Amino acid sequence: HNSSFMVHSLFVIRRDYLLRMIAEFVELLNRLDALKQGQLWTEAGILLDEQFRRMLGAGADAVVQLSDTELLARVIEGEPTQVVRDKTLMLTALLKEAGDNAAGKGSSERARRFYLKALHLFLDVLAEGGVFDCPDFVPKVDMLTAAVGDAPLPVETLARLMQHYERSGEFAKAEDALFSIVESDPKRAGLLEFGTAFYERLRRQSDAALTFGNLPRSEIDASLADLRSKTSPSTDQHG
Repeated sequence: HNSSFMVHSLFVIRRDYLLRMIAEFVELLNRLDALKQGQLWTEAGILLDEQFRRMLGAGADAVVQLSDTELLARVIEGEPTQVVRDKTLMLTALLKEAGDNAAGKGSSERARRFYLKALHLFLDVLAEGGVFDCPDFVPKVDMLTAAVGDAPLPVETLARLMQHYERSGEFAKAEDALFSIVESDPKRAGLLEFGTAFYERLRRQSDAALTFGNLPRSEIDASLADLRSKTSPSTDQHG
């Protein structure tokens, strides 16, 4: 009995730790929101830096320089598995706040770096699966892609978005991401195969799923033909 009591106690301690961590974080977001409303960007920046240091041991600008892998390594460091997911979601929200702060200060390039980092981190968590019960404080994927702005997204971001949209049944959005990859580099090796595999997977979906994903079966062949014409090496048309 003793060991199951120990396990239960540990679970309760961890759960309490997590709930306290989330409660403190939500409080921080409320404070940031108040500063944002008052356009007190410098004060908000100081608060953000403090929180980044608490979570990752480095300030906002140092954090955004880390590679996605390095960032994840910092999040995982010394935390039990159950906490890692929520900490990652908090970090996603914090990076979004840092982006808002940079945008508020008129630095759109810096803001974009934060938004992209938040988007990558969040897409990675979603790729792990099972996060359909995200806390309210987590920015949505569409909110982050909108925040990034109109400049073309990096191919690695587009590829992750495409996977995410396909997984969540938003097939038209997945196709948009695919064609954005094509536009950025139509001669990229393996692109035609990559795209063709995507349409082959779609063909195995039910009509209802395809309609729900805004990409009815009747459009798949036309899209595939379009992909072939854009990626085939022989095309030399101007238009």
